[in-house]
Amino acid sequence: MMRDRAIRFFRTYSLYLAWLVSVVSLCGSLYVSEIMRLEPCKLCWFQRICMYPLAILLGIASYKNDRGIIPYAKTLSVIGMCISLFHYLEQKIPGMQKVLPCTVGVPCSSQYMNWLGFITIPFLALLGFFVITILLSIGKEDE
Repeated sequence: MMRDRAIRFFRTYSLYLAWLVSVVSLCGSLYVSEIMRLEPCKLCWFQRICMYPLAILLGIASYKNDRGIIPYAKTLSVIGMCISLFHYLEQKIPGMQKVLPCTVGVPCSSQYMNWLGFITIPFLALLGFFVITILLSIGKEDE
């Protein structure tokens, strides 16, 4: 009974929760670049290109309770998740740094923060995209 209630809750509010995660991610990335003055690298920009529209699209869809956006938003989230995973691996595996070197600006392998030895900015982006993808998968329209 408790499990059914939890499933129903996440199915009902998954769109809103995914929007909330995207807004927190957007605000976090703006805080890091605008308040902390840390310049984003090329791969960070690609992740932002995937996350920022999600905040707008999921916000509008949540307001209208339009679950038709889910397949499109999920696609954008999975693309962002792949970019984040690649960026994280480039930071943590030295051999990956030569695969796609950032030749202009901040190197993609630099780690502005490294909490507990594994939590970096791309890891947080990966986590955000992963949670959004899971929430959108849970909340898809019943077929």
